Amino acid sequence: MSRQPSPSELPWSNLPKEQLLDCRICDLRVNIQGTELEGCLQQLRTELQARGIQFMPHTWLSDEWFCPDGIPGFAIPFFLAHPRLKRLENEMMLEVEGGNIEWCMKLMRHETAHALVNAYRVHRLRQWQTHFGRPSQPYPTAYLPKPYSRRFVTHLDNWYAQSHPHEDWAETFAVWLQPDSQWQSRYAGWPALKKLKYVDQLMQHIGKTSPRIINRKFSSPVSQLKITLRQYYEKKQAYYRGNRPEFYDRDLLRLFSNDSRYKTNIKASLYIKSQRREVVAIVSRWSAEYRYRIDQVLKDMIQRCDQLDLHIADQTEDLKLQLVACVTMLTMNYLQSGRFNILL
Repeated sequence: MSRQPSPSELPWSNLPKEQLLDCRICDLRVNIQGTELEGCLQQLRTELQARGIQFMPHTWLSDEWFCPDGIPGFAIPFFLAHPRLKRLENEMMLEVEGGNIEWCMKLMRHETAHALVNAYRVHRLRQWQTHFGRPSQPYPTAYLPKPYSRRFVTHLDNWYAQSHPHEDWAETFAVWLQPDSQWQSRYAGWPALKKLKYVDQLMQHIGKTSPRIINRKFSSPVSQLKITLRQYYEKKQAYYRGNRPEFYDRDLLRLFSNDSRYKTNIKASLYIKSQRREVVAIVSRWSAEYRYRIDQVLKDMIQRCDQLDLHIADQTEDLKLQLVACVTMLTMNYLQSGRFNILL
């Protein structure tokens, strides 16, 4: 067995950004072995064993998190396998999905639930369908969540359990599996507690049994991703950029002014640029929206402010609060429009 190269031994690891973007993903030679991901998978195995579950999904690197139909395993994004690629992902998308251990473990528990469905076919059970719904219903391209619903657990952002029966199952299982989640007390009085109790009973029943489906198949492994990193991010950015909310001139005119009296004041576009990073962080934290999408809204606002020749009338702390409120409003309007995209 050949020795896997260490992260520092990979020839592209010190390339400048523009040169790195021209590398094909398949040529990066990244793998799970020897990375932080290996430790996360060991933790996942420990959590499953602590619950009396002998099943452990197999994993591979691909372009995103996903669990293909019929495969008792799941894919992990390639950029999590190397610090330089994580930095690039953060530069290009303003965040790294699964980029810290806590977040990574949440996603692994979620994907394990999907893999477990494939392994044991539990979605065919009548009780499973009674609790989670009809698994054969088509995945919507988008969904409108009810943020205050107690029929679903809250685990991943955007109330993802509400998007489809399979996601409701995966989120419920992930909450149940998480050590010290205290789900019995946390969800006391919630209708979602019945689902958690069902997962608990079901896992006690099948945990020590062998899976019905056993294979080591995978889909879209990193070795088959012939596109360059530049092409990968062009596609990824276009996906998030194409589904952002629109803003209106009247909103900008409530924040800034086109009155000639203020032409010597700071341009509105420059002010937004100076607050951009902080505003993105605040709005993302409270709306659970992707940072890249929020940043694109601000980018459009900056461009439109220049077109309208807007300036600030009075630079106070209140103006920053109003800017945050405006961007949050646009984001929440987007949320309520029912256009949260499904992540398959």
